[in-house]
Amino acid sequence: MFETLLAVGRLLARGHGAGPAIAAGLAIRLPVFAAALVVAGRMRDGRGWARLTLALGLGILGTASMVVQPVEALLHGRTLASALTTSSPVDLLFGASRTVHVACVLGAVALMFLPAANAWFRGRRGRG
Repeated sequence: MFETLLAVGRLLARGHGAGPAIAAGLAIRLPVFAAALVVAGRMRDGRGWARLTLALGLGILGTASMVVQPVEALLHGRTLASALTTSSPVDLLFGASRTVHVACVLGAVALMFLPAANAWFRGRRGRG
């Protein structure tokens, strides 16, 4: 959500034509956020399908969507040093947020499949 706020702020700062871009971005992000919250609630209830859905949907596809742009930049010869020297403060904040976000997602996916988590899901089978 923080990255969405940054993206909206960046578009508003640009001014002209921001409305359609903001609407398009929110039309994609808000349903994803809502679905993630619903599925996370089902995971909390012990639903194994929800754990797999979050791991595959947000863990793999979500992470891929967050790293495509930086990887493309690297493939086109942009270096981290050049990115750091040519980026605005908002760009740097966005990059830091994205880095933390990816680390948290990867950590969460790993934690969802630790032995303690597996035992918890086994213990929840058959309930509600």
